[in-house]
Amino acid sequence: MLAALLVAVPAFADPSIRSKEAEAQRVLGDINALDANLERAVEQYNSANVRLDLIRKAQRQNAFELRIAKRNLVRSRAAIAQRLVTLYTTDNSNSTLEVILGSKSLDDVVTSIDNADRVASLDSRVVQEVETFKGAVKRHERALAEAKVLQVRVVAERASQRRSIEGKLAERRRLLSSIESELAQLRAAERARQARIEAQARARLAAEARAAVAPQHQDAPAAAADVAAEPVAADAAPVAESEEAAAAEPTSSAAPPSRYGGVVGVAMQYLGVPYRWGGADPSGFDCSGFIMYVYAQVGVSLPHYTGAQWGMGVAVSQSDLQSGDLVFFNGLGHAGIYIGGGQFVHAPHTGDVVKVSGMGDSWYASTYMGARRIL
Repeated sequence: MLAALLVAVPAFADPSIRSKEAEAQRVLGDINALDANLERAVEQYNSANVRLDLIRKAQRQNAFELRIAKRNLVRSRAAIAQRLVTLYTTDNSNSTLEVILGSKSLDDVVTSIDNADRVASLDSRVVQEVETFKGAVKRHERALAEAKVLQVRVVAERASQRRSIEGKLAERRRLLSSIESELAQLRAAERARQARIEAQARARLAAEARAAVAPQHQDAPAAAADVAAEPVAADAAPVAESEEAAAAEPTSSAAPPSRYGGVVGVAMQYLGVPYRWGGADPSGFDCSGFIMYVYAQVGVSLPHYTGAQWGMGVAVSQSDLQSGDLVFFNGLGHAGIYIGGGQFVHAPHTGDVVKVSGMGDSWYASTYMGARRIL
């Protein structure tokens, strides 16, 4: 968090400078809170988009089935009309009754009765089809009307969320401009800090990759020692495990091993890509768009909404996190991809870029909701 960096700024004797630093600290606190609210608003907007897509798919399917039902209804009605014409234009010698009464033997009577029953059964079936297709037409017309009403409501909801997001962005820009002179030093310090964290994460992942391919009896102990020797920043350290923490975790059966640890290598390719709300490609990502895009590169389709991603895969306890697991924060307002070592990669918020953060960082630790493992 940028606000934390102000602590490292040396104090000066000039009271006006100390006052300015305190003001900058307060403004950055406001910006951090605004960023959290903004992320939740963005995910609500993404939720509306997902629902709108589902509504449109249902509309297309219903419209298709309505066309089929109408065509079938026309054909069934034509069959009924033709049957009526046949019944009322056939002379008496060919009527069902005349056929039965004019039979010359018992076999003829049985055959004639069987034919009459089949004609009656055919008439009944055609009439039933007419009623079935009429019902289908009414049902699909009603579904389309209901979907239209729901679509109008969701579009209005999405427009309202867009206005809310744009309003929050304007407020954020105003707050930032009020401490513009302090930001240059803070941003430089944050860039340096992030570069250290990313370098440590890359070194750890490389060491783990070497250990995975090396023969266990020779290289595995050495690789483990390499990992242990890697410097770890205090703010990127894994969350400490304790008996109390373990007792607080779910006691349900362990989740199956992760199948998608390879997404970490994909995700790390996009470090530095700017955050863009609603973004889901390398020109810019929001948090759920980043997860969706990265998983798509390994052939897994995920929705562009943290709330829906929370429903994917299986739950996994924090003590059992593995590379590739999805980690969620802030009431499902934010999510990222766990990369091991107590770290995760994510698209944080407006004004930031895709980066690595620590699960133990104060804000993430305090707002952590849980994790899901994609199967």
